[in-house]
Amino acid sequence: MAKAKPGRRTLDSYTVKHISKTIRPGDCVLMRPSDASKPSYVARVEKIEADSRGANVRVHVRWYYRPEESIGGRRQFHGSKEVFLSDHFDIQSADTIEGKCTVHSFKSYTKLDAVGNDDFFCRFEYNSSTGAFNPDRVAVYCKCEMPYNPDDLMVQCEGCSDWWIQNAVVGDTFDVCEDVSLCTGLQKNTGAVVRRKIVSGCEKELIGKLVMSFWFKDNLGSS
Repeated sequence: MAKAKPGRRTLDSYTVKHISKTIRPGDCVLMRPSDASKPSYVARVEKIEADSRGANVRVHVRWYYRPEESIGGRRQFHGSKEVFLSDHFDIQSADTIEGKCTVHSFKSYTKLDAVGNDDFFCRFEYNSSTGAFNPDRVAVYCKCEMPYNPDDLMVQCEGCSDWWIQNAVVGDTFDVCEDVSLCTGLQKNTGAVVRRKIVSGCEKELIGKLVMSFWFKDNLGSS
């Protein structure tokens, strides 16, 4: 009679020896890609398991996708450190973990004093089969009516109090808003002074008041 195969057991934590880091469920990690020319994959650890001897450790992960890995590809408003939490789950060897990272909420990311190599942010969940995003609505602003890209410098018009992408308003300077056709407030305040400011949070009431359907929803809806 054949012996029953030893079962696997769940671990509360595991120390990845080659990086000297301890991982736990809920941690975000960087994982080695099969193509060495590509950046590390970003994933969230859902479960850690090992065989009955505590060896052959595997991690159950939920993948984050980079914008260029999605059906719609990278868009102008996507930040350089932006990732999407996908519905794609997988099991990988713990030996493929290259390091730990932090995936911030969008609001927390915009409040960071400095962004490190291992800092990322997520504001959307992504369905890898349909290309759909959740939420499918987001705050937009500026004359380009785009969602906020935290890599962009934002300025606030003292005439209308709205926020604008720097290049859309003043080009390479920060002194005067020369395009008086941007909004009613600026039409009434020709040459309104613009304050230089890096937006510390996109969810502020100033720019949260204008909510429109995510513009690429229609582009991907038929895919």
